Amino acid sequence: MAHFTKATSLHDWLNQRLAIDTLRRVLATEYWIPKNINFLWAMGMVLAITFGLLLISGIFLLMYYQPNVNLAFDSVNYTIMQEVGYGWLWRHVHGVAASVVFLIIYIHMFTGIYYGSYKKGREMIWLSGMLLFVAFSAEAFSGYMLPWGQMSYWAGMVITNLFSGGSLHADGLVEWIRGDYVPAQAFLNRFFMLHVLLIPLAILGLIGLHFGALRIPHVNNQDGEEIDFEAEAAKYKAGDKANSKVIAFVNDFMSKDMMVVGIYLIFFFYLVFYHYDFAMDPVNFDPADGLKTPAHIYPEWYFLWSYEILRPFSTNTGLIAFAFAQVIFFALPFLDKSPNAVPASRRGLFKYWFWAMLIDMIILTAMGKVPPEGAFSTIGLYAALTFIGLWIALPFITKTEKKV
Repeated sequence: MAHFTKATSLHDWLNQRLAIDTLRRVLATEYWIPKNINFLWAMGMVLAITFGLLLISGIFLLMYYQPNVNLAFDSVNYTIMQEVGYGWLWRHVHGVAASVVFLIIYIHMFTGIYYGSYKKGREMIWLSGMLLFVAFSAEAFSGYMLPWGQMSYWAGMVITNLFSGGSLHADGLVEWIRGDYVPAQAFLNRFFMLHVLLIPLAILGLIGLHFGALRIPHVNNQDGEEIDFEAEAAKYKAGDKANSKVIAFVNDFMSKDMMVVGIYLIFFFYLVFYHYDFAMDPVNFDPADGLKTPAHIYPEWYFLWSYEILRPFSTNTGLIAFAFAQVIFFALPFLDKSPNAVPASRRGLFKYWFWAMLIDMIILTAMGKVPPEGAFSTIGLYAALTFIGLWIALPFITKTEKKV
């Protein structure tokens, strides 16, 4: 049994029972961060702050939202937006955060790819991050259903139809997911539960896993330098902070993080007050109508790249390509055969692969928003083929890469 002594203070009493000094040391004051990093390493903290904004605004919206097919649209567009004091503000915060969070995720993801932050023992950091991407995607999709507008209804119809598996005709699975033949009350109930309870719990658990995965291999740096964290930490603790290559997470690195977060929040609330409309599809301001199909159905901008990979092909081929796009990023640490964990600019052919992939995904996103007609259809097809080809080529172009 643990040995307890008479506490001299509340802090001492808690420390004997919860080891708060040890936790503070392990998670904060002796959690070491390399000095040679830039503002892009603050994106993780920006994501955490944005998730906090989503949670807080979601709680306020939950107080007045009605998960009923006859009441949901009015509860969002009239009760919250017009009758509840500052309800419009909380909806704008929630809508903008739901969109901007994916911009930050993509920046965070491509930063990791550029600097090789998935290599040399950091595979679990990447895999847990990709699981977070999937969880945020599921959270965004389930939330998109809740206003029960035209695009909510028809996007739900299209996405759930994907589970039929094309020629497999797994219609029973689609009906099981919906709880009905078409999106209706059971469908709304299920996605409401997923959005407000199950997926947020999964996200919180995955955030813990993601931060935990950082603890052993430590954070990568922008030079790809192999740092002896124990030796550099010893210098820091001995007072030689100038020559140490690391700094403490709290309060050194955190103060830099907060500066980036402050700049981000200025940008964020500028969008909330002046340009919130980019996060709200005009079609979704019409009540859901199962008898009136919108002229052009498309998902939110952060799903457009994978949606465009689906569209140019026949049903079965498109579903295979779509499934490929959803899982292939998980395989990145194992497809990259290079021994180097350095910036892409120092990695021969990989630097061209990186920029080609980034540009291709931007093109896919742009093409996903327009109707698949004429030149747009051709560009979308070639962009989808390029995406698949780049991933197939990755093991070959990295296997021949020389040690830097």
